[in-house]
Amino acid sequence: MTRKILISACLLGQPVRYDGQGKPLFHPLIEQWKGEGRLVPFCPEMAGGMGVPRPPAKIEKGMNGDDVLAGRARVLELTGGDVTAAFVAGANKALAFAKENGCASAMLIDGSPSCGSLAIYDGNFAGIKHAGHGVMAALLKQNGIAVFAPSQIELLAQQLS
Repeated sequence: MTRKILISACLLGQPVRYDGQGKPLFHPLIEQWKGEGRLVPFCPEMAGGMGVPRPPAKIEKGMNGDDVLAGRARVLELTGGDVTAAFVAGANKALAFAKENGCASAMLIDGSPSCGSLAIYDGNFAGIKHAGHGVMAALLKQNGIAVFAPSQIELLAQQLS
């Protein structure tokens, strides 16, 4: 059985990011995995009910996805809106979707308050990142799904082989 990979939909060029853009990841392994039918695209923010475009959002106070899931932090839009519930709902849908599709690993866009796996923005909307992960990345990790950033694509390939 081919091992499936949950992938941020924006990494496949789908225009689902807050700014209405995609952020395609061009790499020979992505093309190979596409051809093998391994990639399962998903956008947790869209699944959580958010539209495109939408105001940028960050996890508050330099916290991370684990803090959001534990109720210690919120996800706030630049406009001040609290979108925590949408982010948590999207993460839960992503976990269910990953399980339904047999995904044991995920390739997620880094920096995102949903998908960030190595670093996320600190919540001050000043472009400063800190080590941490987004809400969906945290939930997937908590449930045994290995999460990789695009910069770790070779590590993911090693895990699959």
